[in-house]
Amino acid sequence: MSFKASSGALPDLYEASIAELQDGLVKGHFSSVQLVQAYLSRIEEVNLKGPALHAVIETNQKALSQASALDDERKDKGSRGPLHGIPLLLKDNIATLHEEGMNTTAGSYALLGSIVPRDAFAAAKLREAGAIFIGKTNLSEWSGMRGEWGDLKGQVPNGFTERGGQTHCPYYPNASPSGSSSGSGVSTAIGLAAGSIGSETHGSIVSPSSRNNIVGIKPTIGLVSRSGVIPISSHQDTTGPMCRSVADAALLLNIIAGPDPRDEATLHQPGIVPDYMKALDTNALKGARLGVPRAFIRDIKTIEEEFNASLDVFRALGAEIVDPADFPDAEELLASKAEKRVLDVDFKVDLNKYLSELVDVPTGVKTLAALIEFNKGRAELDLPPPFYKDQSQFIESEATQIDDAYFAALAQDFDLGRTRGIDATLAHFNLDAIILPTDALACKPAAIAGYPLISVPLGFQPEDVELVPATPSPTHIQAPGLPFGIVFMGTAYSEFKLISFAYAFEQATHVRLQRRAYDDAIPRTQLTNVMFQ
Repeated sequence: MSFKASSGALPDLYEASIAELQDGLVKGHFSSVQLVQAYLSRIEEVNLKGPALHAVIETNQKALSQASALDDERKDKGSRGPLHGIPLLLKDNIATLHEEGMNTTAGSYALLGSIVPRDAFAAAKLREAGAIFIGKTNLSEWSGMRGEWGDLKGQVPNGFTERGGQTHCPYYPNASPSGSSSGSGVSTAIGLAAGSIGSETHGSIVSPSSRNNIVGIKPTIGLVSRSGVIPISSHQDTTGPMCRSVADAALLLNIIAGPDPRDEATLHQPGIVPDYMKALDTNALKGARLGVPRAFIRDIKTIEEEFNASLDVFRALGAEIVDPADFPDAEELLASKAEKRVLDVDFKVDLNKYLSELVDVPTGVKTLAALIEFNKGRAELDLPPPFYKDQSQFIESEATQIDDAYFAALAQDFDLGRTRGIDATLAHFNLDAIILPTDALACKPAAIAGYPLISVPLGFQPEDVELVPATPSPTHIQAPGLPFGIVFMGTAYSEFKLISFAYAFEQATHVRLQRRAYDDAIPRTQLTNVMFQ
């Protein structure tokens, strides 16, 4: 099979959509091997060299041979579909076949070399559809559950792991990438793969999507299986797509959604999973009622101004804006400590279960208690102080047990997040969805309810915004040009509706295209470089 192309026929890998890439593969303009070569070269340019973004924790040494096999299969048997031969990246808490050679470690040396029993369900579905996993992305170690939770003092930073180092946002040197799916956000933003998969317990897909100017979908708990994913909480965890467009995210969600016997929550899905590609309707906002819970928007002046301006865009697209549309329990929800209690307990229970099911762990770490001891033995390593020595969250979780207080906290979460929260607000104001800046306090209600969120690019910090902190420690959490997003929130299994609204807004605004990453963070390799070298 020969591949001929003029440079005009080749997509720009910084922005290329999955559909564009698949079209080029179908027409023979380039091969999957060449596509993988180009993406691996792009990773090589900026990951550890140059701006040292530390977005990818390791690459797949078998990716090129897998791409070659998929090229041959396309030639001999035809295409598997829209993901055939498409290179993706997975967060390093999503298990992939041990024989493939990549690790699944949540960024920790404690799990280096561990043998997983099988692909995570989401990975298996993507692999079956023809996707190629070219690497694993860096993250906040153990998805942010190592250091003190919700307190910046002593916290292990967003995007930092012992294995992968400190991930940086590509929109300003040494800026925080947000977390915990940090590397997935950064990699997707600058075209290190066609798209990526992250995971979320409380903001970990939508927050780095917002910070890195991409689209992120946090599905309803139960829509996408968590089996084979290093856990925090069976009540709040989910995997989801992180892509450059709503269309790409909808496509990946189509593939990974569905029931899995190894994840009880997925066996209670309401009927057949819809085709989310059919939600891509530019007219979807006509007649839609969208509510703005103002009580969740605090201390984000620039973002709030941009968000307020966007309301006119929604109105122009035919939507009715109900503003304010505050949660009846907003203050109680924000003050509640129930989520912390649930996550403390779930982390111990769910992590111990995951570790116990590994085929082998060379370090011997098969429990949370053993993990704490393992880390004590590494406390003096030359890693950024004081962050790496902090494992206060591990210690807190290890001391917990399932008791009446835990069950009461779980009931309170569902009452605050669902019954008197999202569902009450939707019903009281007769809303189709709720909209907020992603960087507002939007993540908590959806997290404790187990309900979906979709974040889409909204804007960028102005050039004169204060650099905070002035010297990165270890990163800047505010800087000129940093992106931020808008989030769409709904009730359980409302992804189709949310995707349609997000798509209509995205197509009317194209915010992502208004600003690229800073120059040194943009990889230069394109398909032409590998095809005509």
